[in-house]
Amino acid sequence: MAEPTIAGALCGVIEKALIEKGVDPTLAKALALKACVPALEAAPGEIKRQAKKSAFKMKQRAKSVTRAKRSADRKLSMAFKEANQKLRTKSGKLRKGKTQSDVARMAQRLRKKM
Repeated sequence: MAEPTIAGALCGVIEKALIEKGVDPTLAKALALKACVPALEAAPGEIKRQAKKSAFKMKQRAKSVTRAKRSADRKLSMAFKEANQKLRTKSGKLRKGKTQSDVARMAQRLRKKM
């Protein structure tokens, strides 16, 4: 019960300060209400959701790539380079009858051999 009273008083203080600065009284009242209403409506549930969302983002950033994953990624990258070299012409076009899925399939096979 004390929170709405405090928020209401704060709105009044903001309104008076704006009027003292030379803002039109009706505009000052509207601005003060706009500044205070979102603060009154921000329920603890919303704050909890925001905290949960930021914690989730922090957790995602903290995850590091394992050594095995990094090694597999590096091998697949090299395999794709090799497969593209074999299945493309000098100008960079795919050879006749070959598709990008053929390149990917070959790269996966080459990676297994590495």
